[in-house]
Amino acid sequence: MNNIVSLSGGKDSTCMLIKMLEKNEPIHSVVFFDTGWEFPEMYEHITKLQAYTGVKIWTLHPRLPFDYWMTIRPLIAKNGPKKGEVHCVGNGWPLISRRWCTGKKIDTLLYYARPVKNAVQCVGYAADEKTRAFSSTKTKHRFPLQEYGITESNALKICKDHGFHWGGLYEHFSRVSCFCCPFQPIRELRKLRREFPKLWGRMIDMERAIPDGRNKDFNNGKTVYELERRFYQEDQQMSLLDNRSVNED
Repeated sequence: MNNIVSLSGGKDSTCMLIKMLEKNEPIHSVVFFDTGWEFPEMYEHITKLQAYTGVKIWTLHPRLPFDYWMTIRPLIAKNGPKKGEVHCVGNGWPLISRRWCTGKKIDTLLYYARPVKNAVQCVGYAADEKTRAFSSTKTKHRFPLQEYGITESNALKICKDHGFHWGGLYEHFSRVSCFCCPFQPIRELRKLRREFPKLWGRMIDMERAIPDGRNKDFNNGKTVYELERRFYQEDQQMSLLDNRSVNED
C-alpha cells in the first residue's frame, strides 16, 4: 500500500501528515496542489512544514492556470445548432453546482497517482466530517484523521502545539483554502476585505476579466463588486455611528 498524502496545507491535512509520521505509517509521497489562488501565508507554511518534517513535499499545478479556465478558456458546444463551435468563453466563478476548480484538482491528483502501484490517496477529512468521506473507482482513498478519531478542533490544536500558525490566518477564517473561494461565509469575506485589501483588490480585477454573459455571481447571487459596495456602505455607517458617539461624549 503506497500512501499518497494529499496536502491542502490547512489544519486538517497538516495534522494528518504529522500524525502519520508519528505513527510511522509508510508514506510514498506528499503532494500539494497549488491552485495559484493560495494565501501568501500558505506558501510560507508549506516551506516550514517541509523543513519541520524533513519530508519532501511535491507541488502539483493545473495543466493551465485557474485564471485561464475562469476567464479565457473557449467552451465548445457539445450539442445543439453550435455543436463543435465555441459558444462562450471562460467558466466564470465556480458554483456549488459546477465546482470546476475542485474538478481540476481531483484530475491532477488522480493523474499523479495513476502510475503508482497500489496507490492510496490519504485525504484530511476529520472525525467530525464523516459525511465528506467518499469512495472512488479510480483510486483507493483513506481518511486517517477519521481512523485516529481526530476532530477539526483537535487538528488545529495539534498543529499549534507543533508550532504552526499560518501567519494568523485561522484567527480570521474557519478554512484557509483559496483566498477567493466563493463559498466563504459573508462574515469571512468581510474580514478578507478588511485584513487583506490587496487580495480583495485582486478579486475585483479577476471579476472584471470575466467576459460578459458568463457567471459573475460570486456569493449567493452577489458579485464581488456588489459585495464591495455593501461592505463600503457598512463601513460608512459604522464611521457615522462612531463620530456620533464621540460627539455625544
